[in-house]
Amino acid sequence: MEKQNNSLFEAQAQESASGLASVLARAALPGHFDELRGQARPADDGPLRSAASQAPPTPEWSEFFEHLGREGFNDLNRRTAQLQRQIRDNGVTYNLYADADNPQRPWSLDLFPLIVSPESWQQVEAGVLQRVRVLDSVMADMYGPQQLLARGLLPPALVQGHPGYLRSMHGVQPIGGTHLHIAAFDLARGPDGNWWVVSQRTQAPSGLGYLLENRLSISRLFPQAFEAMHIQRLAATYRALIEGLKQMSPAGKDSHIALLTPGPYNETYFEHAYLARYLGLTLVEGSDLTVRDQHLYLKTLKGLEPVHGLLKRLDDQYLDPLELRPDSRLGVPGLLQVIRAGNVLVANAPGSAFLESPALLGFLPALSRHLLGEELQLPALPTWWCGERAALESALPDLANCVIKPTYRGTAGHNAFEAVLGRNLSRRELDEWAGRIVRQGDEYTVQAYLPLSQMPTWTNHPNHPPRIAPRSMMLRVFAVSDGPRSWRVLPGGLARMVSMHDSIASMQRGGSSADAWVKTKGEVDRTTLLTPRISPDTLTQRKRMVTSRAAENLFWLGRYAERTENSIRLARVILEGLNGDDQSSAPLLSWMRNMAIYNGLVLPAVPSAVQARRVFERSLIAGLGNASEVPSVGYNLRSIRHSGSALRERLSKEHWNVIVRAEEEFFDRCAENTKDGDFSPLEALRLLEDTSTHMAAMTGAQTDRMTRDDGWRLLSIGRHIERLGFLSSALLRGFQAGSMASTGGFEAMISLFDSSITFHAQYQQSRDITALIDLLVLDRDNPRALGWVAHTLRGRLAKLAGSAPTELSPLALTVVNPSAWDLHEISQPDAEGRYSALEELLDQTSDCAYNISDEIGSVYFTHSRDLKQSVGA
Repeated sequence: MEKQNNSLFEAQAQESASGLASVLARAALPGHFDELRGQARPADDGPLRSAASQAPPTPEWSEFFEHLGREGFNDLNRRTAQLQRQIRDNGVTYNLYADADNPQRPWSLDLFPLIVSPESWQQVEAGVLQRVRVLDSVMADMYGPQQLLARGLLPPALVQGHPGYLRSMHGVQPIGGTHLHIAAFDLARGPDGNWWVVSQRTQAPSGLGYLLENRLSISRLFPQAFEAMHIQRLAATYRALIEGLKQMSPAGKDSHIALLTPGPYNETYFEHAYLARYLGLTLVEGSDLTVRDQHLYLKTLKGLEPVHGLLKRLDDQYLDPLELRPDSRLGVPGLLQVIRAGNVLVANAPGSAFLESPALLGFLPALSRHLLGEELQLPALPTWWCGERAALESALPDLANCVIKPTYRGTAGHNAFEAVLGRNLSRRELDEWAGRIVRQGDEYTVQAYLPLSQMPTWTNHPNHPPRIAPRSMMLRVFAVSDGPRSWRVLPGGLARMVSMHDSIASMQRGGSSADAWVKTKGEVDRTTLLTPRISPDTLTQRKRMVTSRAAENLFWLGRYAERTENSIRLARVILEGLNGDDQSSAPLLSWMRNMAIYNGLVLPAVPSAVQARRVFERSLIAGLGNASEVPSVGYNLRSIRHSGSALRERLSKEHWNVIVRAEEEFFDRCAENTKDGDFSPLEALRLLEDTSTHMAAMTGAQTDRMTRDDGWRLLSIGRHIERLGFLSSALLRGFQAGSMASTGGFEAMISLFDSSITFHAQYQQSRDITALIDLLVLDRDNPRALGWVAHTLRGRLAKLAGSAPTELSPLALTVVNPSAWDLHEISQPDAEGRYSALEELLDQTSDCAYNISDEIGSVYFTHSRDLKQSVGA
């Protein structure tokens, strides 16, 4: 392929870079506007390309390719691979609801940006600003005097009959007087080169996070072109949005703004976490918030913290189960009352869903004339709401050249269907749709079909030479508020790509995205979100808050990570023991079976190794990748990923990538090793060893690269609780079974404690039980010794509770005290040869670990204990 590429470019050696691009680029489909060449290809253009399809690139695209250079075309495949790797390494995902087990897939981003000229952007910017003013005025009237209804400028069915119109918000004036703080408009460029509005999003428009990632990725791949072409930056608009929200919030510039997300299973959760981190907002779910005395609070480990503003990424119907959907667990009970009381700003104000109806587009020209005294500068595609007889009669004859859309998209009690392209329907299907529309006209909106403009994309199919192929696209543009009833347009947007033979831009349907570069003739605004200087007095106010939900996920992330390491080590010890020199030791085999069952490596029904050693071994190996029936290694790895996915805003991309790779590689190799039905002990041991390496990297990220705040302390506490319980129960079962009496049992125990090197360095080949107890129970320098773990756990709990350095909190005092352990007492066997004192201590230690876990839950997560950390009344 490389030779093929070189010969192709050598054949065009006399061409300029833009000329080479023109040669490599296929023309847009007939009837579509060609973004590369800046003109439409005639609809009747035949197989032989016309002059229009062979025209040179526009000045903007020519400049882009000249900065790339002829030699740069040889590098495009490498840049494509680098882009894909960067997206994967950054963990940029778009979730699919249909795949519950592994819903995250990499974000799809094309290599070339969409380039918009200053003149074209001027039309877009002016039109979008005008439209957001109209929409905000419409919403203000609908929740106020409702004069538009009284004058007949809007049908009541599209407002009061829309399930998204919230009667409980009528008469409520939002703080700052602004209803819409973020509005998104999906634009398409027609064959005439003009932009047309296709749809608008006002409830919780997505894309502000993804377009940021697109910009960072693409500008790094083409830094010279990005800088030299005077592409407008994005940071100033994001900064204006946050400053505007704070300005309008109850506490002014000191307002605490949070981003409300439905959670990690939402399709766009990545950008929720990304935006929260970029904008410096607290990422919260509904369960993180509570209402007290008509004020909104965030539940943190330190108690209730007031929240003055919410940037919501949640549809309105889920916001408040008390007044909206009672089955919603995503919202906050009582939130609407807080809004009505004027104690929180919510962006956007609840109740904007009716503005998203495609039927509204047909009424906006008259509304603009009435509300602003202006004609709309940015037209929408001709749209007919079939609830009006005149519109119905106009739309039906031309149904084959239109798009059929639901009037009340995504709402209960109405016809739910995806947009349908009339040109894809047979005559019989068209007649069926026409019948439905006639019977229930108000449920259907018909919109004129527009051939989407096509932009150049780089393709490198293995069976074809590299080409620049045209793909249809729509541009999502955002208007954001920068103050009361004031907006600005983000200079750029999210270009959404569709396949050559499709006309619906949808990431759910496999579409991709592209960055959008807006050229400016003036100075580039180089504003950043970085604060120039923070005064010492405000530093303490900027300490990151740890929500109770994040704390609980961190706690379980630590527990599952430690549990995975324990399961891996135990499985390795058992497999090595079953194939070692001491295979006939009944106490050792009994201990292995008890430990395997207790830790979920095999099911209780599996016969012991004494009865059927190979059956037991095969069952253990087969269960390694079982993520549903037993809490084995695979189950714990998946649990780590689930816990980590809810903490994306707190984990570094390296930490997250280790989590993802560990799980994916483990299950891939399990599937590969079992596809032929032969997963040998040697292959299993190799897999466990490699997974252990991933876990070591994960542990390093947690212990060496995370800030030592209360969230990290809970992660560490989770690990130490799990370690204390696992190791004490392992040692207890070993002494009860008498497995340490054999060489194999003795070695297995110190190996399970990861202390083989230390023990043999200190005691050479000794098998002395007292030495074993000293190292595994009392040694304060051994991080696997029970004494070290208990001592560290006490300290972490005390620090979490805010105790003085010389004091321990009540919860820390419930941890067994290693200072009270006496080696002579616990290392002496009784008359029956049992280590009763030690066994009693180990039993207490094991119970203590899991009792502490329950106490932590009640104190810090559910807040059901009346302690000073509680968020009770």
